[in-house]
Amino acid sequence: MKSFALRNRALTILLACFLLIAPSLGAQDPPPPAELDAFAQQTAKAYGLDAKDILATLAQARYRQSTVDAMARPAEAVKPWKEYRPIFVTAKRIAAGRAFLDANRKQLMQVQNDTGVPAELIVAIIGVETGYGSNTGSYRVLDALYTLAFWYPRSGDPAKVQHEDERQAFFRDQLAQLFALAKEDHFTITALTGSYAGAMGWGQFMPSSYRQFAKDGDGDGHIDLFGGSMPDLFASVANYFVANGWQKGGLVSVRAIHDPATVAFAPDDFTPKYTLADLAEKGYRPQVSLGPSATSSTMNGSLLSLDGAQGTEDWIVFQNFYAITRYNRSPMYAMAVYQLAQAIAGKDTTATP
Repeated sequence: MKSFALRNRALTILLACFLLIAPSLGAQDPPPPAELDAFAQQTAKAYGLDAKDILATLAQARYRQSTVDAMARPAEAVKPWKEYRPIFVTAKRIAAGRAFLDANRKQLMQVQNDTGVPAELIVAIIGVETGYGSNTGSYRVLDALYTLAFWYPRSGDPAKVQHEDERQAFFRDQLAQLFALAKEDHFTITALTGSYAGAMGWGQFMPSSYRQFAKDGDGDGHIDLFGGSMPDLFASVANYFVANGWQKGGLVSVRAIHDPATVAFAPDDFTPKYTLADLAEKGYRPQVSLGPSATSSTMNGSLLSLDGAQGTEDWIVFQNFYAITRYNRSPMYAMAVYQLAQAIAGKDTTATP
């Protein structure tokens, strides 16, 4: 009975807080108390937490319209490649990436030797995600995930309902895992800041990714991806790729030549499930030789076509490109990261001033 009374009290306090912040919610109604209670109970059961503590923390969460607005218009959803690439592959970002690599070369090369993930790729991820740690996000992670867990933006398009339902479920799971992460790593949940989507630290890990892929690179018994430990950061980014199938020494992507006599091919995804022979039959061949080990019948890839500044760019992409898309599902993101990495390594100088 005491537990029941405490839970009801927590729900009452939570509802009162919703009413106090109603003006900032605009037209949004607060989640029904029963829905919040169900979330708290499920999270508590899954991660060995106290449901009333979860409710008390949720009472401090705030709906953020700016999170909804940003989620509704991510850059990769509204910009073509010819506009997207210049945001990330710039002379300034390349120079900063080279300086960052030089400053941390010993630690980065150790991780590269241990994992097979190139140092310049680790640097490029940090450069794209947070400008080498200069902008890790100012949103409270609790607010961002709370907003997307209960108010994920809806387009009104019936064809997108399933996808939007899945995305809301994803963010609700991330909110639950945030509570688990706070318990495991002794974080103050209300003090964590990050992106509008709830990603944290220099590498912008979501709570589930932090729990699954973060590594204690310096062996001090604590994982810090917020700038306090470069070994932790580098090992964690590399581990993310390794866990998603990174192949040491493998190709990422190569430009392709399209036979204009064939119909343009657009695969459903970028899983490397087509042999080079398959792609050749569809009219796509590598622009350069891939070497004697790259036989057309055994080397698998997929195809990516981008709207470039000089027209359509066709790329054959391989397992390592797919691994980058596990960090962020946008193929333009993956290509921008790879091209930035190449530029940092001095393999490409084409950049926007």
